[in-house]
Amino acid sequence: MEKKMNVIRKAFHEDFTIYRVAELKPLLLDTVAEGERIELDLSGVEHMDSAGCQLLMLVKREASVAGKTLAIVAHSPAVQSLIEFYNLAAWFGDPLVVAAQ
Repeated sequence: MEKKMNVIRKAFHEDFTIYRVAELKPLLLDTVAEGERIELDLSGVEHMDSAGCQLLMLVKREASVAGKTLAIVAHSPAVQSLIEFYNLAAWFGDPLVVAAQ
């Protein structure tokens, strides 16, 4: 985890699936509690399902309620695909950035 001027950037390389959301939820919520701006690098996420998408939506909402900003700064193809499938690009408000292979 990289921290600079109240910005926390965290990279994930785990799957965001129903099998992992219980483990990821406290990690993400703790990250939101630590900074004013949270940047999530999801370029290493190989698999994501609707449970993972719901978790990201929850964390984004919790950040907003706390007056903080959460941005996804890099998307894996799996993350981008799910965001596009559910038509959530505008809801998340982040440019869909796929890391170069």
